[in-house]
Amino acid sequence: MMRIDAHHHLWTLARGDYGWLTPALAPIFRDFSLSDLAPHLAAAKIDGTILVQAASTEAETTFLLDIAEKAQLVRGVVGWIDFDAADAMARIDALAGRELLVGLRPMVQDLPDDDWLLRPALAPLLAAMARNSLVFDALVLPRHLPRLLRLADDHPDLQFVLDHCAKPRLATGELAVWQDDIASLAERPNIVCKLSGLATEAPPDWQVADLRKAVDHVVGCFGLHRLLWGSDWPVVNLAGGYEKWFAAAEVLLAGVSPDEKAAVFGGNAARIYLSSRGRHVESGAI
Repeated sequence: MMRIDAHHHLWTLARGDYGWLTPALAPIFRDFSLSDLAPHLAAAKIDGTILVQAASTEAETTFLLDIAEKAQLVRGVVGWIDFDAADAMARIDALAGRELLVGLRPMVQDLPDDDWLLRPALAPLLAAMARNSLVFDALVLPRHLPRLLRLADDHPDLQFVLDHCAKPRLATGELAVWQDDIASLAERPNIVCKLSGLATEAPPDWQVADLRKAVDHVVGCFGLHRLLWGSDWPVVNLAGGYEKWFAAAEVLLAGVSPDEKAAVFGGNAARIYLSSRGRHVESGAI
């Protein structure tokens, strides 16, 4: 079964559309390309990747799709469109014409309105995503989970992917409300969870034990066939790097069967992101 890193980024600072990326984030304040990523993928025996947007511009999405179309390694792109634009539905339909687009991700965590997910104007746009077999990547924080729950109920035909386990507060240990909301969300069949982004939520110099409570919880709630492993590279360089996170994930999942491990490290991503767009996945190739 093909191994897939279900969540990584690439960027070129000169593009100028990464407002959140400042010199204060020194380890990642530079350009990152596929050639920088390649050694990490080789070490982890990763066959393909899902490339995810990191800027709130459609120009960046086009930039990522252009990269993906020239690189067999990138199996799909999760992009961005302006969901608040008057012609947002037309933009979704047009962008869906790009074969390698597999999903869209509004950067909900950065929006000032916590109820943005519940805006009535969003409903027809999510219907357009479902019609085009696009996944909704939910970049949310724990406080958004009750809204995401309502959204998943209102759009049963749309596939949702919860990014970074909704960023539980591992550094402070405030997990009780997050645990309850995750359990409720996992009851919805149209949402899966991305096992990614936990290292950057953990205490500095984190160890595997610092992640175990959260990982065990999402495994128990979603099950191993609804979890997708992702590196969140290069952001993960802020918290130990690709190899440390990958090794931790392998330790945390050491007790699962080979088939379950293969599902988390690739099979589930292939099913959720690639098969829905009619892309055939077999023997490590598409």
